Amino acid sequence: MFRVVFVMDIFNRNVVLAKGGVRENYRPVSNSSAVCRTSVPLEIVEALHPREVYIADLNALQGKGPLDINAEIIRGVSSKADTMLDFGVSFLNDVDKALSIAGTAVIGTETGKLAVIRDAASRYPGRISVSIDVKHGKILKQDPEIPEDPFEIVRLLNGFPLKDLIFLDLDRVGTASGFDPEFLRKLAETSVHDVLLAGGVRGMEDLFALDRLGIKGALVATAIHSGAVPLKVMNPGLEQIKKDD
Repeated sequence: MFRVVFVMDIFNRNVVLAKGGVRENYRPVSNSSAVCRTSVPLEIVEALHPREVYIADLNALQGKGPLDINAEIIRGVSSKADTMLDFGVSFLNDVDKALSIAGTAVIGTETGKLAVIRDAASRYPGRISVSIDVKHGKILKQDPEIPEDPFEIVRLLNGFPLKDLIFLDLDRVGTASGFDPEFLRKLAETSVHDVLLAGGVRGMEDLFALDRLGIKGALVATAIHSGAVPLKVMNPGLEQIKKDD
C-alpha cells in the first residue's frame, strides 16, 4: 500500500509549516492551513487522523532550547499514530532516546555517521529509517564514509536491515514544485528498501505518479494543509482512493 505520511515540524511545542528548507522562516501552521485552526501537535493529530506521522523536532535539529522540550508532545503523538522521529541523530544513544518516544528513528545523512546507521540498524532491525538529505543538488553529510552519489548511498544501505529510505529534497520542501521522475524511478529500482519522497508533492496526481514510479510513499505537509491532497488519503491510502474513484 502506498503510504502518505503526514509531516509535522515541531518548534517550541507547536507545529510550523516548512518553506524551502529555510527553518528560520517557518511559521505556525494555523496561520495558513485550510484544514486545521490549531498549531498544537496532538490537537492536529486528533483532528486529522493520520495513520503515519513524520516529526522533525526543530529544537533538537537546530540546538535551540532544551533538547527535550518536545519529548512529551512527541510521545503523545506516538500514542495516536505510527510516528517517525527525526531530531538530528549523531550518536547511537540518540537513537535510543528517539525510540523511547517514537516507533521509528530517522537518521539523516546531514547529522548521522555511517557507523551509527550500521549499529542502530543492527540493534533495532526494522525500526530505523535513513534520510538521504539533499540541498542545492548535493548530499548533506558530515561523515566522509557516506558517498557523494545518492545511488552509491542506496547500494551501501541495501545491506542494512532498515525500515525504509527517505529521499529528502530540502529545496523542494513546502514549495509544491514537483520532482524528477526518472531519478526517483532509478532510486527505487536500486534500493531493496521501500523509498519515500519528501519534498515537492503538489497534489493527488503527483502521488499517483510516484506510485507508478515504484516509490512506496510520500511525506506530505503543504499539500495536506492547502487541501490539494484530501485528508482521507492519509488513512486508507491511495489504493482505497482508486477504488472509490
